[in-house]
Amino acid sequence: MHKRLISIFVAIGMGLSSSAFASEEGFDAYVDKLKVEARGNGISEPIIDAAFDGIKYTARAVKADNNQPEKKLSLEQYITRAVPDWKVKQANRLYQQNKVALERIGKQYGVQPQFIVALWGIESNFGKIQGNYHVVEALATLAYDGRREALFRKQVMAALEILQDGNISIADMKGSWAGAMGQCQFMPTSYLTYAVDGNGDGKADIWNTKADVFASAANYLKLSGWDSEYTWGRPVKLSKVLADSYEGTETEKGKTLAQWQQLGVMSNSRGTLPNADIQAWLIQPDGGEGKSYLIYENYRTLLKWNRSHYFALAVSALADRIQ
Repeated sequence: MHKRLISIFVAIGMGLSSSAFASEEGFDAYVDKLKVEARGNGISEPIIDAAFDGIKYTARAVKADNNQPEKKLSLEQYITRAVPDWKVKQANRLYQQNKVALERIGKQYGVQPQFIVALWGIESNFGKIQGNYHVVEALATLAYDGRREALFRKQVMAALEILQDGNISIADMKGSWAGAMGQCQFMPTSYLTYAVDGNGDGKADIWNTKADVFASAANYLKLSGWDSEYTWGRPVKLSKVLADSYEGTETEKGKTLAQWQQLGVMSNSRGTLPNADIQAWLIQPDGGEGKSYLIYENYRTLLKWNRSHYFALAVSALADRIQ
């Protein structure tokens, strides 16, 4: 029997899928196709050669993409882990250390500085956890894996464009298993859309330059609809059970705070809701038994960054505790 078939049968007997062998065997050919596409996109030959030099199929990236947590945390458990007291103290200390740059950038982009710091803290623990994956290698692997090929193939091309622009070296372009990069964890396409030079040196270095990280995060929020006149929302209490149709952020237009008040929604802190003409939506991330929130348009902007209520509420909770 052909050695290739023997290998596959042995693999299946060991509980491995034949796709694992196909992945290793066909990855180089797939990379050749990516190179052809890159040339068609105007990427220079030296960048192509250097970016793809020695890259290998990275099984741990595929495993991370496929694996889902077995146990789902409640929102309260998640916030406790994501926003511990030590992180709050660190956020306040770093805010003071970088106050001049943060307030300048916050004013320039119309974003409250505490939200910039909160995103920085939740995304990368203030730059300490950025990921150590070779970005092009991880993205090429995930594109080849095929589950979301179009998405990751597009990200490969964007990563090559970033390299060609000279904002980061190939050796220093590190990120998460999914290709999220730098201290604000931008995907390559987000980098091309939102990353900006925050310190005037001509580069948008979200890996090493804090001013660039702050400005890029603020630019993302600004271009996504942030309004510095308002905050993210507020925790609330419900005096009566509301119909399911009232809950959620999907409707384009929310209700005014006065309308929510009439429906029996109360502020956690003072009972009555503020007298402000602002649209709000009711969310209950853990269902009717969990906490309830009225969220504003700025919160919906945070969901454009990461479509997770747990993420957006963690950022909001940290921002609320930054003085």
